[in-house]
Amino acid sequence: MKLDSNITIEELKTPLERFWALSGEKIEEIEKSFDPANGAPVFTEKGKYVTRGWTEWTQGFQYGSALLQFDTTGDEKFLKIGRENTLNKMAPHLTHTGVHDHGFNNVSTYGNLLRLMKEGKIENNEWEKNFYELALKASGAVQAMRWTNIQGGGYIYSFNGPHSLFVDTIRSCRALVVSHALGHVLQGENDKRISLIQRAIQHILSTVRYSIYYGKGRDTYDISGRTAHEIIFNTNDGNYRCPNSQQGYTGFSTWTRGLAWAICGLGETLEILDQIDESDYAILVSKKALIEELITAAKATAEFYIANTPTDGIPYWDTGAPGLVNMGDYLNRESDPFNAFEPVDSSAACIAAQGLLRISNFLKDKEPENAEKYNKAGILVAKSLFSEPYISTDKTHQGLILHSIYHQPNGWDYRPESTKAPYGESSMWGDYHARELALLLQRSLNKESYYSFFNCIKTL
Repeated sequence: MKLDSNITIEELKTPLERFWALSGEKIEEIEKSFDPANGAPVFTEKGKYVTRGWTEWTQGFQYGSALLQFDTTGDEKFLKIGRENTLNKMAPHLTHTGVHDHGFNNVSTYGNLLRLMKEGKIENNEWEKNFYELALKASGAVQAMRWTNIQGGGYIYSFNGPHSLFVDTIRSCRALVVSHALGHVLQGENDKRISLIQRAIQHILSTVRYSIYYGKGRDTYDISGRTAHEIIFNTNDGNYRCPNSQQGYTGFSTWTRGLAWAICGLGETLEILDQIDESDYAILVSKKALIEELITAAKATAEFYIANTPTDGIPYWDTGAPGLVNMGDYLNRESDPFNAFEPVDSSAACIAAQGLLRISNFLKDKEPENAEKYNKAGILVAKSLFSEPYISTDKTHQGLILHSIYHQPNGWDYRPESTKAPYGESSMWGDYHARELALLLQRSLNKESYYSFFNCIKTL
């Protein structure tokens, strides 16, 4: 990235106005035309949202997007879309034992609704509040059931099975954090009470220690800040075996959306630790040691993102993608979504930008120079995303942020031209996280309360 020391959040005022106007149009169009009987919308094909059977992890982003739109605009029709669809369609996600995505689906819907009530943006209703809280309690406990013990800790295993730790799941830990903060526990055999915050902390530490690299010679490709999408463990003895990748190029290269999930998850975890009683997890690690380890991981991943992304802050889908060798000095110019070799992934940028801003927020008093750098980086990425060629201004296109990629190795993404890499499409997770990013920035511009998922418990 080429950081601009003069960039300020005020430069985003007009782009954000256009962003929210376009966002509302897209939400209404999807609500009118998409048939949920076919499953959840996942990504666009020729500009229209379609399903893609793998796991059901995107429906919460669809209805959560409407709630974020209401949050910013106050337009009641978006509250109705988000609230009624959460009530009528999201219940199966609360008890879904086969996924690692509860923090995505349920905190984006039930969590946003509870947050809006706690912030006074919707009328307080005790029974409605209790309903949202019960949903979030259940979701966190169900998510915590997907558990593998390893040497010195454990993790929430991915949909691949008990041997598999995904870097993405660090952000789904917020389901456990919220459930714990609401006073809930997971009860197991013989009424054993299992702490949800302890499982969340153990998972986060496993991610930090295995999924993120620090340039210490762990393997030939150990570069500080790089991430592996998947880590494989021997479930018989709990020992680490190797890195792997499902959606990246290899386990020894960095799938940039996985990197972005790490940056975002680390940023929002650091922000909320002061709101959690240290005694709830002190048996595992002290608060001081935990913060030090998370800061190290956050800075390593943030620096890797900045160093391995084109000048405008939009990354290619994997830093080791084989076609990049044909693209010359691609890191020292703006990203090119229309190239013939490898796709960019704008959804990774949507996720990473929010993480950079949150890491900056946490470090502002501790490390002001780094905080300033990450703040400028986050604003730069947002400026690129909210401008052409990434913002979708075509009224016939249902996506909001263009040039997202889902699964390059499997070839799932639409290619409008056979001689070029996939381009021109959007994803539900990319569009949702663009809205979260925009809300974070909009509240800062408006001098409103700081936006955090944990505001469903208490305002930061």
